[in-house]
Amino acid sequence: MARPTRLFRKLLLVLSSCMVSSIGFTALYLWLMGITPPPGDAVFRLGGLPVVPIVIAVIASLFFGGFLAWYLSRPLEHLRWGLQRMAEGQLDTRVEPLMNGRRDEIADLAHDIDGMAAQLQAMVAARDRLLHDISHELRSPLSRIQAAIGLFKQGSSSADVMVDRAERETGRLDALIDEMLTLHRLTAPAPMARSAVDMVEILHDIAADADFEARAKNRSVRIETPERFVAHVDGDLVYRAFENVIRNAVKHTAEASTVEVHARLVGHGEQLEVVVSDHGPGVPPHMLEAIFEPFVRIDPRDTGRGSGLGLTIARSALQAHGGTIEASLADSGGLRVRMTLPERTPGHEDGIRPERRA
Repeated sequence: MARPTRLFRKLLLVLSSCMVSSIGFTALYLWLMGITPPPGDAVFRLGGLPVVPIVIAVIASLFFGGFLAWYLSRPLEHLRWGLQRMAEGQLDTRVEPLMNGRRDEIADLAHDIDGMAAQLQAMVAARDRLLHDISHELRSPLSRIQAAIGLFKQGSSSADVMVDRAERETGRLDALIDEMLTLHRLTAPAPMARSAVDMVEILHDIAADADFEARAKNRSVRIETPERFVAHVDGDLVYRAFENVIRNAVKHTAEASTVEVHARLVGHGEQLEVVVSDHGPGVPPHMLEAIFEPFVRIDPRDTGRGSGLGLTIARSALQAHGGTIEASLADSGGLRVRMTLPERTPGHEDGIRPERRA
């Protein structure tokens, strides 16, 4: 049998003391007022007060006080046990089933703790999966660099070819590390530096740069936007989000085709909706959500192009600002990515200073 807890003993003492003291003060009041019970059967009395009823009342007080103390302290012991198991890494522990159908604040607390444990479990699983994917992505360019070094030592290839190969793989490693740092910045609990940014100006800057690069591959970018939309955001992160989506569309659109960027105001002008459409091969319908996960590629042979984190960063950056992103298949073929960004993140209040992106 489990030993009584400290909380149980304290609750028992307090509850029983309240009940017993109420009986004692009642008896004291009757004694001081000279009120005695009517004569009846012969019972043992003390100062005119019947002793047996008082003893029975005290015992009943201790009994009900003990029951109430147990009823209040027992679920807290379950919570303590569950938190200890979670601290030991057993995040699949749940305490709400141990509440035995309670409907009070303690049961609500158990429900919230289970929700916290489920969220932590999902975060740990995502972290482990991400670490596994990162290790795989890092090994690929490192393996190619090692292979280039091995061929160079054997003298089977020229030094210029091996140096160029090593430079390309080093650049991919540098880009991957930069993307991972950006993703970490988005998932870290630290507050973001927000300021007033004209998102229409940013979209035109991104589209102009993407169109310049696309024309070298016989492609183009066309953009339609409202005149102005100022949002209170972290300009660098939102820039990366839109840039990753537009550049991804340019990379996959067909030759001699145009990537279309349409922006408009929705929600009474409080949100900006941006739709990016390409004319590429699209993606299988069952992968429309998976493409926003880290290192997910439609074509396994595409490992040498990009870091595999572009759309993940876009989703995380927009969600961090209260926005959304979703992908669908365009009617004319290709992929359509729809993004929304509110003027201000819900629940966010801070001082705003104007900012223009150079």
